[in-house]
Amino acid sequence: MQFEDIINIIRQSCGDEVIQEVNELSSPKMIVINAEDLIQVAESLYSNESLFFDMLSCITGVDNGPEANTMEVIYNFYSIPFEHALMLKVVLPREKPVVASMVSIWKTADWHERETYDLLGIHFEGHPDLRRILLPADWEGHPLRKDYKHQEYYRGIKVEY
Repeated sequence: MQFEDIINIIRQSCGDEVIQEVNELSSPKMIVINAEDLIQVAESLYSNESLFFDMLSCITGVDNGPEANTMEVIYNFYSIPFEHALMLKVVLPREKPVVASMVSIWKTADWHERETYDLLGIHFEGHPDLRRILLPADWEGHPLRKDYKHQEYYRGIKVEY
């Protein structure tokens, strides 16, 4: 299946307006959608028999910094039986980065979303157990945010870098 075929199936099942941008130079090729369309597009990627993206291999969060005032969540999908891949991106406002959880579609999203929440503070609405996974529950801040200020002390112990 070619990238254009994937785009056409998404447009047929979710509407022409759902795809905001296409990047054929990225690897895998990428589409950008609005965050509010994420679940609709994800369900199509998973359930459409022609696409059958049965594997959500990675979720990456990006902080574009206070100047851009945006954050991004990037999803990498792969279809094991059809051997095609797709990258999907949503852009979120930095003040309130919230996007729907994909756990109901791909169980592997559970830990990927928790990691992204822990390190960047992006909230995944509807996640069944969104809590820190790498840092202690009482850790202050999210270390991969560009404006993160590390703690000098944690529970009375000097934090050294």
